[in-house]
Amino acid sequence: MKGLSAKTLFATATLSLAALGSTTAHAAGVEILNEGFGSVSALNGWVQVNDSAPPGNGWFQGNAGVFSAQGGAADSYAAANFLGAANGSGTVDSWLITPTLSLYAETLIDFFTRGTGTPGFNDVLEVRFSAGSSADPSSFTTLLYTLGGNGNYPSYWEHDLAGVNFTGTGRFAFRYVGAADSLNYVGLDTVSVITAIPEPSHWMMLALGMGLLPLLGRAARKS
Repeated sequence: MKGLSAKTLFATATLSLAALGSTTAHAAGVEILNEGFGSVSALNGWVQVNDSAPPGNGWFQGNAGVFSAQGGAADSYAAANFLGAANGSGTVDSWLITPTLSLYAETLIDFFTRGTGTPGFNDVLEVRFSAGSSADPSSFTTLLYTLGGNGNYPSYWEHDLAGVNFTGTGRFAFRYVGAADSLNYVGLDTVSVITAIPEPSHWMMLALGMGLLPLLGRAARKS
């Protein structure tokens, strides 16, 4: 708290208490992840795992020559293609896994994805969830959503949502999967995770446990 004035502390406290008086876990949420993939090679906390057979390329920076990003610079999206398996032969099983996140009850993962719309291909993207901090694909046993299959992957930037009701730490994963000769190219952009705001009683216990209220009182007296 060093460097914060009593006025600033009380302004913050007032806003927090106002929120506590009107918010429940089912009424509002807070964004805890927002990723626009400006640099896929420098993602903070994200993990890539390529379980393809044989393994080839993983997820990579979007190619603006194939299509442009949903937002930001033309190449600012994550992409995956049939070369996830070496030489485009075999089975692709390529994972892009979020950082470990602290979740409270109802949580949504919000993202945009698209393919090229080229006939004759069957791109598939799964959205999965794992409790805890493991980035081992075998831990992502909860399948939340599947896009594509039967040649119907969206050929424009489609806005999609998937949800989970869980309290604790967890990770989401995007899995690009299928026979290499059936896959083409997909993009992923503007990924955000929004989790519910804990109930007022939860926040109050947290504040008391951290000694926040006495600190605010001392700051007020000094001012």
